[in-house]
Amino acid sequence: MSPSPSVNDLLDPELAAIIEPFAYLEYNDVTVKEMREMFPVAAASSLPTVSREDRVISADPEVIVRVHRPVSDAALAPGVISMHGGGFIIGNRTLDDSRLEHWCTELGVVGVSVEYRLSPGVTYPGPLDDCYSALRWTFEHADELGIDRARVGVTGVSAGGGLAAALALLARDRGEFQIAFQLLECPMIDDQQTTPSRQRPGLPMWSREANDFGWRNYLDALYGTDDVPAYAAPFRAPDLSGLPPAYISVGALDGFLDEDVAYATRLNGAGVPTELHVYPGAPHGFQLFSGSVLADRANRHMDEWLRGQIGT
Repeated sequence: MSPSPSVNDLLDPELAAIIEPFAYLEYNDVTVKEMREMFPVAAASSLPTVSREDRVISADPEVIVRVHRPVSDAALAPGVISMHGGGFIIGNRTLDDSRLEHWCTELGVVGVSVEYRLSPGVTYPGPLDDCYSALRWTFEHADELGIDRARVGVTGVSAGGGLAAALALLARDRGEFQIAFQLLECPMIDDQQTTPSRQRPGLPMWSREANDFGWRNYLDALYGTDDVPAYAAPFRAPDLSGLPPAYISVGALDGFLDEDVAYATRLNGAGVPTELHVYPGAPHGFQLFSGSVLADRANRHMDEWLRGQIGT
């Protein structure tokens, strides 16, 4: 019997070459501090068709959103509230610039990127509270922003996808605002980390050690207990009914594969229209590497689904 192929054997060759310089970064208190300094906040959009504006929506705690809007005056536009990735520990609103400005240009979307506070400085529920504040602000300022309140959805990558899923749960249960759709890219949703894909050794981009570090920092004293609420780890939600239509995409070589596939299956079983895409040979976060064949395919699929949700 031949041995099972390794992750490197299965990794898409084009993506393997692109991610090689940073595929196996180590995450600890020192490196995270250094990584946070790698995300400078650019002031203006490079596209003449898109306006970019940073707004402080809360002073205590300070919460900033970055609003991306098509320059042309048109009818009320769909809105997308986006949570950036980074395992709850790194990243900022600039990570959403490329995706949201693409959607502004191609789909006429108004994008709102949330600068939620990071762990370990702020643990659950602080970051999710920031995201809910952004949701509230977007609905309350929809007329000013030119947003159609009936077409406001949430999206996110990795930890941002987990926050987007949690925001959909929280909005459903509070009943204040109705989210129209949830677009989740390789969402980080299960703190228990017991699935075969999560335990797989040698995963590039976001190893099992990195994932453990992220969850420990986000959950703090809740980590490893049975008291973790579904709003912190949406995979734990006992009831997924009544949630907005969902799109979930994940790479076959992503540690989140099993939890994301299971979550999509449960959503469909609960009567939530859900589209699932799994991409062979793709590691965690591969969609960010536009220009590669797999990333371009995945991004095209997301664009097509989003177009269907917003009706353009």
